[in-house]
Amino acid sequence: MAYSLKLVLIGFLTLIVGLLVIALGPFDRKGTRAYALARFWTGAILKISRVHLNVRGLEHLDPTRPYILMANHRSYIDIPVLVEAFARFQLRLIAKKELVWVPVFGWALWASKHIIVDRSGQAQASLRRAKEKIAQGVSIVIFPEGTRGRSSGILPFKRGGFVLAAMAEVPIVPVTIVGSGTVLPRGEWRIRGGPIEVIVDEPIRMERDDLKSIGKLSGRVRSLMVSHLNRASGGREAGSPLAEEGFSGEAQARG
Repeated sequence: MAYSLKLVLIGFLTLIVGLLVIALGPFDRKGTRAYALARFWTGAILKISRVHLNVRGLEHLDPTRPYILMANHRSYIDIPVLVEAFARFQLRLIAKKELVWVPVFGWALWASKHIIVDRSGQAQASLRRAKEKIAQGVSIVIFPEGTRGRSSGILPFKRGGFVLAAMAEVPIVPVTIVGSGTVLPRGEWRIRGGPIEVIVDEPIRMERDDLKSIGKLSGRVRSLMVSHLNRASGGREAGSPLAEEGFSGEAQARG
């Protein structure tokens, strides 16, 4: 399929689904119906783009339980990939407030009850909203790098997602996405298609006492991701020093 035709189809689909989600938003208190539309949207995008998913490790998880999914982030295609990979789960992103002002996409993000973070300092409010979603059985997606990384390795992790997991006492699930940076590289809009692998590790149990060892926990999660990427690239992946920052700089739907 010609590149320009792919873009037209994806753009048209995004507009139609986005407007439907916005219209549905006021009548969809928990966002479950809007999320069903979003799942249709992500599946169609991957099919149009000829992206082929291989998901390993889902047997570690119970679809009836909420988790905090910690994933590496290299491409805009990561979000559709995660939604499709975890098709039996209700997922919500933690997204920066600035995205709400993006026409259609940002409005649909708000209408479908994702967690909007004001990075100017309302960390406690963001934490409270995330805990409310978890109490409803919703799993939270966090990109602990805080933005899209480049092909040279995983960026330093921020600590906010680990604080949330400990405060809510919800297991962390390390998720490694392999190949998305090749399918849709940072700074480009040309989706090349091809295989993407999603590796789901066993959940890591979290309790409030784990607040004392967040640096160690984040290092453990990051090491798992680096290990998977190293295997996939033949050992060429480079790591980055671990960094810890606050919740207000946490995961973003776009980097």
